[in-house]
Amino acid sequence: MQLTYFGANGWLLELAGQRLLLDPWLVGPLRFGGAGWLFEGTLPREWPIPGDLDCLLLSQGLPDHAHPATLERLPKALPVVGSAAAVQQARRFGFTQSETLRPGERLQRGSLEIQATAGAPVPQVENGYLLRGSGESLYVEPHGFLDPALPAEPLTAVITPVMDLGLPVAGAFVKGRAVVPQLLERFTPAHLLASTAGGDVAYSGLLQQVLQAKANSDQEQAQLAGRHPHTRFIDPDPGHCYQLSAD
Repeated sequence: MQLTYFGANGWLLELAGQRLLLDPWLVGPLRFGGAGWLFEGTLPREWPIPGDLDCLLLSQGLPDHAHPATLERLPKALPVVGSAAAVQQARRFGFTQSETLRPGERLQRGSLEIQATAGAPVPQVENGYLLRGSGESLYVEPHGFLDPALPAEPLTAVITPVMDLGLPVAGAFVKGRAVVPQLLERFTPAHLLASTAGGDVAYSGLLQQVLQAKANSDQEQAQLAGRHPHTRFIDPDPGHCYQLSAD
C-alpha cells in the first residue's frame, strides 16, 4: 500500500492494484459559496494532477472534498465513486462515469472492494470508506465520525483527523480527538495517519477568525501511543509517498 498526502483532505491511495484520488484539492483557492471574505484557503503550492488514475473517490459534496477548481482539471472520463452529494457535484462538472455509494453499500473495482460507511452529518450523512483487497485494508473518514455499525477488525491503515475543529455556537464539526481512541480500539491499525487539518494550508476570512482548533496534549498522545505500541502514528509530509504494510 502506498499513500501520498496533498494537504487538507486530499490523498492518492494505491492499494490492491488501484490508484484512487481521494477528496483532492490540488489547484486554486478553496472557498465556500464563492465568498472569499467569509472563508478562503490557499495551498502553499499547487500539485500536478496524478497520472494513471483508476478512480476519483469523493466522501462529501462540499468544496473541501469535491473541490471545484480541481474537478475542472481532472479528465472527465475518470470514473467517480462517492456520496450522493459528491456524485451530483461531479456530474455538474461533466464527469461521464459515476456511481453513488450509500452507507453499507459496496463496489468491486478489480481486486479492491470499496465499502461506504456512515460519515459526517453535514447536514445529510456523507461517506467514510473501508477499502479491502490483496491483503491490504484502509479506513478513512475526514470528520471524525465512526460508523457504529462497523465491526472490529484489524486494518493496515487508518486515515483520520486527530484534532477538533469547530465554531463557537455550532460546536465541533471535525471530531478527531474523540475518534482516535475509538479507531485504535476497533481496528488496531498498523498505521494511523493524520489528515484534514494538515498540509501547511493558509486560511483567511471571517470564519477563520472564530474557528476553534483543539488537539490532544503531548501527554494524551503519549498515553495513546503507550496503549497501542503496535500502531505507527504518522503526521504525513505533503508530497511524500508512504509505503505501508500490515507487518
